[in-house]
Amino acid sequence: MKLSLAIDQYLIWKRADGYKCWKVEGVLRQIVRHVGDIQIAEMTGEQMLGCLNRIPIANSTWHGKYWMMRRFFEHWLARGVIRTFEMPTARVNSRRNFVPHIFTILELRALLNATRRNGRTGYAFDPHTLRTIVVLLYATGLPVGEVPSILDSDLDLDSGFIRIRSGEAHRNRRIPIGTDLCSVLREYRVNRIQPAGGSPYLFLTRKGKQTSSARITKSFTGLRHASGVHRRVGSRLQPCLSDLRFTFAVHRISAGIENGDDLNRLLPALAAYMGQVGLGSTSRYLALTPERFRKDLDKLSPRLESGHWKDDPELVNFLENL
Repeated sequence: MKLSLAIDQYLIWKRADGYKCWKVEGVLRQIVRHVGDIQIAEMTGEQMLGCLNRIPIANSTWHGKYWMMRRFFEHWLARGVIRTFEMPTARVNSRRNFVPHIFTILELRALLNATRRNGRTGYAFDPHTLRTIVVLLYATGLPVGEVPSILDSDLDLDSGFIRIRSGEAHRNRRIPIGTDLCSVLREYRVNRIQPAGGSPYLFLTRKGKQTSSARITKSFTGLRHASGVHRRVGSRLQPCLSDLRFTFAVHRISAGIENGDDLNRLLPALAAYMGQVGLGSTSRYLALTPERFRKDLDKLSPRLESGHWKDDPELVNFLENL
C-alpha cells in the first residue's frame, strides 16, 4: 500500500469517529513530501525521524508531530499491513516553566472598560462583540478555538444552556450558563452586526462574516494594551487570551473552597464542563489557587489521586448529562 493511500484511509477512519484531523493530515502529508509516495512497508524509523528533524521546531511541536506519526504507523501495524516498524525514540520532553497569568477582578474590569473606551482595539470586531467574547470566555472557561464555531441556534437562553461544537467529538457538549451571562448574550443578540449572506454563526466580524480564533487573539492583544493590563514581574510573555480559561478554573475552585464545596465532586464536574478528559488537566489548576487555600488542597490530594469519585453513581450520572 502506498503512503498516500494509507494516509487517505487512515483519515477516513478517524473522521468516521468525529475527528476533523486537519492537523493530523498536514503532518502525515509532510512524510510523503519528505520521502516520496513509497510503499508504507518500506518506511523506516530513520525516515520518520528525518522528517521530524528536517527543520528546527519547538520541543512541544516536535512531540505533537511525533505522536501523530506514531499513531498512524501503529494503526497499520495493528492491522498487519506492515510487519515491523521500529519507532524512533522520542525526545526528552522537558517540563515547561511557564505560569499562566490569573487575571484579578480589577484587571477583568479594566479589559471590559477598554472595549467601551476605545473602539479601535476591536480590529475586526465592533466593541460590543469583543466585549461579549471576553465575558463568554471568562464565564465559561472555553478555549478560544471553540468560539468561532458557536451558532446562534446553539444558545438556549430561556433554559440557560449553550451548545459547544469542537473539532474533537468527545469535547462536544451542552453546558449550563448563569443568568448574568444570559443577559449579556441577549443584549449582544439585539445589538450585534447583521450577518452577511445569512451566516448562522453567533460572533461575526464588522463585515458580518464568521470570525476565527486568530482574529480574536489579535483583537485581545490590542485590548490588553489599551487596558494597561500586564505581568507585574516584567516577563516578556504578557497575559493572553488563553489565560482567561485558567482564570475561570482558578476562580471557580477558589469559590468552591470558600463555599465549603466537596472538591472531589467539583473537580470532575469542572473537567466535564471545560471539555477535558479525566482529572489530569484540571488538577494543574490547583497549583495556581491562592496560598490561603493550601491546607484545603493538601487534604484533598490523597483522595483525589485515588479517583474514588468514579464510584459515586449520582456524580457520574450528573457528568454524563452535562
